[in-house]
Amino acid sequence: MRILVTGGTGFLGSAFVRSAQAAGHTIAVLSRQLVPMANGILRLNGSVAEPPWMEIERFAPEACLHAAWIATPGVYLDSPENQNWVAWSDALLVRLAQMGVNHLTVLGTCIEYGITGRPLAETATALNPVSPYARAKCELHRRLQSGVLPTSTSLAWARIFYPYGEGEHPARLASSLVAKLRRGEPVALKTPRSTKDYIHADDVASALLAVVGQRFAGAINVGTGEGVTVEAIAREIGQLVGRPDLITVPENPPNDPLDFVVADATRLRSLGWRPQVRLAVGLRRLVEARAT
Repeated sequence: MRILVTGGTGFLGSAFVRSAQAAGHTIAVLSRQLVPMANGILRLNGSVAEPPWMEIERFAPEACLHAAWIATPGVYLDSPENQNWVAWSDALLVRLAQMGVNHLTVLGTCIEYGITGRPLAETATALNPVSPYARAKCELHRRLQSGVLPTSTSLAWARIFYPYGEGEHPARLASSLVAKLRRGEPVALKTPRSTKDYIHADDVASALLAVVGQRFAGAINVGTGEGVTVEAIAREIGQLVGRPDLITVPENPPNDPLDFVVADATRLRSLGWRPQVRLAVGLRRLVEARAT
Protein backbone atom coordinates (compact mmCIF):
# COMPACT_ATOMS: atom_id res chain seq x y z
CA MET A 1 0.00 0.00 0.00
CA ARG A 2 1.20 3.55 -0.74
CA ILE A 3 0.83 5.55 2.48
CA LEU A 4 1.31 9.30 2.92
CA VAL A 5 2.41 10.20 6.45
CA THR A 6 2.24 13.66 7.99
CA GLY A 7 4.34 14.14 11.11
CA GLY A 8 6.52 11.30 9.90
CA THR A 9 9.66 12.76 11.48
CA GLY A 10 8.01 13.14 14.89
CA PHE A 11 7.91 10.76 17.82
CA LEU A 12 4.91 8.62 16.86
CA GLY A 13 5.00 9.31 13.13
CA SER A 14 8.56 8.07 12.76
CA ALA A 15 7.73 4.91 14.71
CA PHE A 16 4.84 4.27 12.32
CA VAL A 17 7.07 4.89 9.28
CA ARG A 18 9.57 2.29 10.49
CA SER A 19 6.84 -0.29 11.12
CA ALA A 20 5.03 0.36 7.85
CA GLN A 21 8.20 0.13 5.78
CA ALA A 22 9.20 -3.09 7.54
CA ALA A 23 5.77 -4.48 6.65
CA GLY A 24 6.42 -3.80 2.95
CA HIS A 25 4.40 -0.62 2.42
CA THR A 26 5.60 2.26 0.25
CA ILE A 27 5.90 5.42 2.34
CA ALA A 28 6.04 9.13 1.55
CA VAL A 29 6.61 11.59 4.42
CA LEU A 30 5.37 15.15 4.19
CA SER A 31 8.05 17.31 5.78
CA ARG A 32 9.93 20.57 5.48
CA GLN A 33 12.69 19.26 7.73
CA LEU A 34 15.81 18.29 5.83
CA VAL A 35 16.38 15.22 7.97
CA PRO A 36 17.85 11.98 6.58
CA MET A 37 15.25 9.46 5.50
CA ALA A 38 15.71 5.71 5.54
CA ASN A 39 16.37 4.11 2.18
CA GLY A 40 13.14 3.77 0.25
CA ILE A 41 11.28 6.54 2.12
CA LEU A 42 10.20 9.42 -0.12
CA ARG A 43 10.29 12.90 1.41
CA LEU A 44 7.76 15.36 0.01
CA ASN A 45 8.93 18.90 0.70
CA GLY A 46 6.01 20.76 2.25
CA SER A 47 3.76 21.05 5.26
CA VAL A 48 0.17 20.44 6.30
CA ALA A 49 -0.45 24.16 5.83
CA GLU A 50 1.23 24.22 2.40
CA PRO A 51 1.08 20.75 0.85
CA PRO A 52 3.07 20.03 -2.33
CA TRP A 53 0.06 18.87 -4.29
CA MET A 54 1.86 17.99 -7.53
CA GLU A 55 4.29 15.73 -5.65
CA ILE A 56 1.45 14.15 -3.68
CA GLU A 57 -0.48 13.45 -6.88
CA ARG A 58 2.60 11.82 -8.43
CA PHE A 59 2.98 9.61 -5.37
CA ALA A 60 -0.73 8.70 -5.62
CA PRO A 61 -1.29 7.61 -2.01
CA GLU A 62 -3.92 5.00 -1.24
CA ALA A 63 -3.99 5.88 2.47
CA CYS A 64 -2.88 8.70 4.76
CA LEU A 65 -1.80 8.66 8.38
CA HIS A 66 -2.19 12.19 9.74
CA ALA A 67 0.08 12.43 12.80
CA ALA A 68 1.25 16.05 12.47
CA TRP A 69 0.07 18.51 15.13
CA ILE A 70 1.54 20.86 17.72
CA ALA A 71 2.83 18.58 20.50
CA THR A 72 5.43 20.45 22.59
CA PRO A 73 4.97 19.57 26.30
CA GLY A 74 3.89 22.54 28.34
CA VAL A 75 2.68 24.34 25.21
CA TYR A 76 0.34 22.23 23.13
CA LEU A 77 -2.60 21.85 25.52
CA ASP A 78 -3.47 25.55 25.61
CA SER A 79 -1.87 26.88 22.44
CA PRO A 80 -4.08 29.01 20.15
CA GLU A 81 -2.22 27.31 17.29
CA ASN A 82 -4.50 24.31 17.77
CA GLN A 83 -7.18 26.12 15.77
CA ASN A 84 -4.77 26.58 12.87
CA TRP A 85 -4.18 22.84 12.88
CA VAL A 86 -7.92 22.20 12.63
CA ALA A 87 -8.19 24.34 9.49
CA TRP A 88 -4.99 23.05 7.88
CA SER A 89 -5.86 19.41 8.61
CA ASP A 90 -9.43 19.73 7.37
CA ALA A 91 -8.31 21.24 4.07
CA LEU A 92 -5.56 18.64 3.56
CA LEU A 93 -7.65 15.59 4.36
CA VAL A 94 -10.70 16.64 2.36
CA ARG A 95 -8.58 17.28 -0.72
CA LEU A 96 -6.74 13.97 -0.30
CA ALA A 97 -10.08 12.18 -0.17
CA GLN A 98 -11.28 14.04 -3.26
CA MET A 99 -8.08 12.89 -5.02
CA GLY A 100 -9.04 9.28 -4.40
CA VAL A 101 -7.23 8.45 -1.14
CA ASN A 102 -9.62 5.83 0.18
CA HIS A 103 -8.49 5.56 3.79
CA LEU A 104 -7.59 8.27 6.33
CA THR A 105 -6.29 7.57 9.82
CA VAL A 106 -6.12 10.67 12.01
CA LEU A 107 -4.54 10.85 15.46
CA GLY A 108 -6.91 12.07 18.15
CA THR A 109 -6.37 12.06 21.91
CA CYS A 110 -7.66 10.17 24.91
CA ILE A 111 -8.44 13.46 26.68
CA GLU A 112 -11.31 14.05 24.27
CA TYR A 113 -13.24 11.86 26.70
CA GLY A 114 -14.90 12.90 29.92
CA ILE A 115 -12.96 11.26 32.74
CA THR A 116 -15.18 8.79 34.60
CA GLY A 117 -12.87 6.75 36.81
CA ARG A 118 -13.55 3.74 34.57
CA PRO A 119 -11.95 2.51 31.33
CA LEU A 120 -12.80 4.83 28.46
CA ALA A 121 -14.81 3.20 25.66
CA GLU A 122 -15.45 4.50 22.16
CA THR A 123 -19.17 3.69 22.23
CA ALA A 124 -19.98 4.20 25.91
CA THR A 125 -17.94 7.13 27.23
CA ALA A 126 -19.15 10.65 26.51
CA LEU A 127 -16.77 13.20 25.09
CA ASN A 128 -15.97 16.21 27.25
CA PRO A 129 -12.80 17.93 26.01
CA VAL A 130 -11.63 20.63 28.42
CA SER A 131 -8.38 21.89 26.85
CA PRO A 132 -8.02 23.83 23.57
CA TYR A 133 -5.97 20.90 22.24
CA ALA A 134 -8.65 18.30 22.97
CA ARG A 135 -11.44 20.60 21.75
CA ALA A 136 -9.55 21.18 18.50
CA LYS A 137 -9.18 17.45 17.93
CA CYS A 138 -12.91 16.96 18.55
CA GLU A 139 -13.74 19.78 16.17
CA LEU A 140 -11.65 18.26 13.39
CA HIS A 141 -13.31 14.89 13.94
CA ARG A 142 -16.78 16.48 13.71
CA ARG A 143 -15.85 18.30 10.51
CA LEU A 144 -14.60 15.13 8.88
CA GLN A 145 -17.74 13.26 9.91
CA SER A 146 -20.07 15.97 8.57
CA GLY A 147 -20.32 14.62 5.03
CA VAL A 148 -17.33 16.45 3.51
CA LEU A 149 -15.57 13.18 2.67
CA PRO A 150 -16.60 11.04 -0.32
CA THR A 151 -18.45 7.87 0.65
CA SER A 152 -15.58 5.87 -0.86
CA THR A 153 -13.18 7.21 1.80
CA SER A 154 -13.10 5.51 5.20
CA LEU A 155 -12.03 7.47 8.27
CA ALA A 156 -10.37 6.05 11.38
CA TRP A 157 -10.08 8.32 14.41
CA ALA A 158 -7.29 6.92 16.60
CA ARG A 159 -7.43 8.24 20.16
CA ILE A 160 -3.88 7.91 21.48
CA PHE A 161 -3.41 7.32 25.21
CA TYR A 162 -0.02 7.91 26.93
CA PRO A 163 2.85 7.01 24.59
CA TYR A 164 6.42 6.78 25.82
CA GLY A 165 9.69 5.43 24.50
CA GLU A 166 13.02 6.19 22.90
CA GLY A 167 13.00 9.47 21.00
CA GLU A 168 10.30 11.12 23.10
CA HIS A 169 10.52 14.78 24.09
CA PRO A 170 12.82 15.19 27.15
CA ALA A 171 10.04 16.98 29.05
CA ARG A 172 7.72 13.97 28.95
CA LEU A 173 7.21 12.14 32.25
CA ALA A 174 9.54 9.16 31.86
CA SER A 175 12.40 11.05 30.23
CA SER A 176 12.19 13.94 32.69
CA LEU A 177 12.38 11.47 35.58
CA VAL A 178 15.43 9.79 34.07
CA ALA A 179 17.20 13.13 33.65
CA LYS A 180 16.43 14.37 37.17
CA LEU A 181 17.45 11.14 38.87
CA ARG A 182 20.66 10.94 36.87
CA ARG A 183 21.52 14.47 38.01
CA GLY A 184 20.93 13.41 41.59
CA GLU A 185 17.91 15.67 42.03
CA PRO A 186 15.20 14.71 44.54
CA VAL A 187 11.86 13.90 42.88
CA ALA A 188 8.72 14.71 44.86
CA LEU A 189 5.77 13.16 43.05
CA LYS A 190 2.82 15.57 42.96
CA THR A 191 0.11 13.08 41.92
CA PRO A 192 1.59 9.63 42.60
CA ARG A 193 -1.78 7.84 42.43
CA SER A 194 -2.67 9.23 39.02
CA THR A 195 -3.26 6.23 36.77
CA LYS A 196 -2.66 6.32 33.04
CA ASP A 197 -2.51 3.91 30.12
CA TYR A 198 1.15 4.02 29.08
CA ILE A 199 1.89 2.47 25.69
CA HIS A 200 5.28 2.16 24.03
CA ALA A 201 5.72 4.03 20.74
CA ASP A 202 6.44 0.76 18.92
CA ASP A 203 3.09 -0.60 20.10
CA VAL A 204 1.35 2.60 19.01
CA ALA A 205 2.94 2.12 15.58
CA SER A 206 1.84 -1.51 15.26
CA ALA A 207 -1.68 -0.57 16.37
CA LEU A 208 -1.89 2.19 13.78
CA LEU A 209 -0.54 -0.17 11.14
CA ALA A 210 -3.35 -2.62 11.97
CA VAL A 211 -5.89 0.20 11.65
CA VAL A 212 -4.50 1.36 8.29
CA GLY A 213 -3.88 -2.12 6.93
CA GLN A 214 -7.40 -3.32 7.71
CA ARG A 215 -8.94 0.02 6.65
CA PHE A 216 -10.75 0.25 9.94
CA ALA A 217 -13.45 2.94 10.03
CA GLY A 218 -14.61 4.71 13.19
CA ALA A 219 -13.16 5.82 16.49
CA ILE A 220 -10.62 3.50 18.10
CA ASN A 221 -8.62 3.70 21.30
CA VAL A 222 -4.88 3.16 21.00
CA GLY A 223 -3.90 2.00 24.47
CA THR A 224 -2.99 -1.22 26.24
CA GLY A 225 -6.10 -1.36 28.42
CA GLU A 226 -3.92 -1.46 31.56
CA GLY A 227 -3.43 1.39 34.03
CA VAL A 228 -0.16 2.24 35.76
CA THR A 229 0.33 4.82 38.50
CA VAL A 230 2.84 7.64 38.26
CA GLU A 231 4.45 6.26 41.41
CA ALA A 232 4.96 2.85 39.81
CA ILE A 233 6.59 4.47 36.77
CA ALA A 234 8.86 6.59 38.95
CA ARG A 235 9.92 3.71 41.17
CA GLU A 236 10.71 1.49 38.19
CA ILE A 237 12.86 4.24 36.66
CA GLY A 238 14.47 4.88 40.04
CA GLN A 239 15.55 1.23 40.20
CA LEU A 240 16.84 1.30 36.63
CA VAL A 241 18.86 4.47 37.22
CA GLY A 242 20.05 3.26 40.62
CA ARG A 243 18.54 6.15 42.61
CA PRO A 244 15.24 4.98 44.11
CA ASP A 245 16.19 6.86 47.28
CA LEU A 246 15.55 10.20 45.55
CA ILE A 247 11.81 9.57 45.06
CA THR A 248 9.37 10.82 47.69
CA VAL A 249 5.59 10.63 47.89
CA PRO A 250 3.48 13.15 49.86
CA GLU A 251 1.19 11.81 52.56
CA ASN A 252 -1.89 13.57 51.17
CA PRO A 253 -1.31 14.21 47.48
CA PRO A 254 -3.78 16.45 45.63
CA ASN A 255 -6.31 14.95 43.25
CA ASP A 256 -5.42 14.86 39.58
CA PRO A 257 -8.38 15.91 37.37
CA LEU A 258 -7.10 13.29 34.93
CA ASP A 259 -6.78 10.72 37.68
CA PHE A 260 -7.73 7.56 35.73
CA VAL A 261 -7.19 7.64 31.97
CA VAL A 262 -7.17 4.05 30.77
CA ALA A 263 -8.43 2.66 27.48
CA ASP A 264 -11.05 0.06 26.91
CA ALA A 265 -8.94 -1.65 24.23
CA THR A 266 -11.57 -4.18 23.13
CA ARG A 267 -12.06 -2.63 19.70
CA LEU A 268 -8.31 -2.45 18.99
CA ARG A 269 -7.76 -6.02 20.15
CA SER A 270 -10.57 -7.16 17.83
CA LEU A 271 -8.20 -6.28 14.95
CA GLY A 272 -5.80 -8.94 16.22
CA TRP A 273 -3.46 -6.41 17.85
CA ARG A 274 -1.67 -7.12 21.12
CA PRO A 275 1.00 -4.99 22.86
CA GLN A 276 4.48 -6.44 22.49
CA VAL A 277 6.60 -4.13 24.68
CA ARG A 278 6.05 -4.72 28.39
CA LEU A 279 6.37 -1.60 30.53
CA ALA A 280 9.50 -2.78 32.35
CA VAL A 281 11.17 -3.55 29.02
CA GLY A 282 10.09 -0.27 27.46
CA LEU A 283 11.34 1.78 30.40
CA ARG A 284 14.67 -0.05 30.36
CA ARG A 285 15.04 0.70 26.66
CA LEU A 286 14.27 4.36 27.31
CA VAL A 287 16.77 4.60 30.15
CA GLU A 288 19.47 2.96 28.03
CA ALA A 289 18.72 5.22 25.06
CA ARG A 290 18.98 8.35 27.19
CA ALA A 291 22.38 7.25 28.42
CA THR A 292 23.87 7.58 24.93
